[in-house]
Amino acid sequence: MPARSRYREYAAVAALAATTSLAAFLYFFHHNLILLYGDAEGHINIARRVFDSRTPGLLQLGTVWLPLPHLLMMPFLISDWAWRTAVGGSVPSMVAYVVSAVGIFRLLRGFVGSFPAWFGVMVFAGNPSLVYLQATAMTEPLYLALFVWVIVHLAEFARAVQDREWAAARHSLFWCGVILACCTMTRYDGWIAMAAVACVVLGVVLKEVLGIAQPDRRVTGVLALRMPILRFLLICAAGPLLWFAYNAAVYRNPLEFANGPYSAKAIERRIVQPPHPGTNDPWTSELYFLRAAEMNLARNTTTAKLWLLLAAAGTLIALRRRSAWPLLLLWIPVPFYAFSVAYGGVPIFVPDWWPFGQYNLRYGLQVLPAVAVFGSFALDAAWSLVPGPLPQRALALAATGLWLWGAVLSAPCPASFLEASRNMQGRVSLQERLAVELQRLPPNSSILMALRDFPGAPQRAGLPLRRLINENDQRLWLRPYDEQGLWERALESPSSQADYAVGFAGDPVDAAVAKNHLVPLVSIEVPGQPRATIYRAR
Repeated sequence: MPARSRYREYAAVAALAATTSLAAFLYFFHHNLILLYGDAEGHINIARRVFDSRTPGLLQLGTVWLPLPHLLMMPFLISDWAWRTAVGGSVPSMVAYVVSAVGIFRLLRGFVGSFPAWFGVMVFAGNPSLVYLQATAMTEPLYLALFVWVIVHLAEFARAVQDREWAAARHSLFWCGVILACCTMTRYDGWIAMAAVACVVLGVVLKEVLGIAQPDRRVTGVLALRMPILRFLLICAAGPLLWFAYNAAVYRNPLEFANGPYSAKAIERRIVQPPHPGTNDPWTSELYFLRAAEMNLARNTTTAKLWLLLAAAGTLIALRRRSAWPLLLLWIPVPFYAFSVAYGGVPIFVPDWWPFGQYNLRYGLQVLPAVAVFGSFALDAAWSLVPGPLPQRALALAATGLWLWGAVLSAPCPASFLEASRNMQGRVSLQERLAVELQRLPPNSSILMALRDFPGAPQRAGLPLRRLINENDQRLWLRPYDEQGLWERALESPSSQADYAVGFAGDPVDAAVAKNHLVPLVSIEVPGQPRATIYRAR
């Protein structure tokens, strides 16, 4: 395809994705629906407190959640309005959505025809769960965009090596490594992806080095790719190594993100009450993950299973094309989440299986790139078997109808939105009522408040985080082991550090105010949520 025509197609995909992204964002923003996820509030406030807190700086990035999404949000959250309304947190997700749609198209155009490639983009970018998430500050859209482009460059690297185009191979390998490093700093899925992609790269090169097909390639392959591969491995490993070092420096524990008080296992013990379905049982965990994937593909179970069968057929077709083998890594989420649910303290609840809840349903969205890509492979195979333009138009209409039925007609409510709206209503109500009370406190007064579970209340109130003393003001690495930080001193004697205190039943501030016998000013109670109380400290 001529370069001008190729770029014109990319521009068309980007324009349609951008239009979809903006329209969806405006709808959800107008209906006050972009802050339903507690995680979205957390991401936004982590980014904000890097420059708006009692102890500003990069050490405010916290632990557990990887830092890249927060760093990307920061420039858009400098505006108080963009922070308070959460608009600033949505911008990186929206950009990532457009970039991922273009990546899906570029990936497919290297293997299938024009309409199957457009069909893959339609399946991916038209997924209702993804369309909702890209309007929020959640990390899934950013990770999917990065992961898709990792596979794009990996496939182009493998093809360039096969064709002995060493300059193109070095270029693709470099960008594959850089984007993969970004993956490892966005979600922990990226750590497994890094290991798998590295194995594929080494396998492709080893085949070339050993000269399995043509022995004369052996020396050329080594000389052309030796240093680029070393650079690729170093770039990939940089993300996890930096995260270990950061946790060691700030929290004095390189595994703080895995075993600390805010780790997935600690949250599971506090919120979910283990054991959850699939605990220590990867097979059961896999079933729950696949059911969540079905719910993200279509609300109708039969239609969702049809999508998975179509993708499975496309995978078998891809296996017959050696150049398409790197695309099989799109299925990495399937084993990753099976083991994460079984051993990582990451539960998934689906509404039609015990315990009949809706928790982490959005994780099933991780198979969407695989379904979109391999579904397009299956369509391309069928397209090549259909003779004449009229039957091809009929096939195109049938494929489009399947997408419309699965994405629109049978899915009145996206799974990711359903999860957020059902689980967060009480939480949102509590924070909105607390925000009203916080706005009534005297300007510039200092407030002792834990932000662990309800960071959205100060955000909704437009209360500068520098007025708060919270659990992130510890600075362990800057003080001796036996010296208390600001947070510990405030809990020991709230009246010596803050004018007011906000305690939630069962949290550290609640225990501190009870110990110091502070007088409550106002209490807020919402069914299913801990009682929130504002106290005068001095």
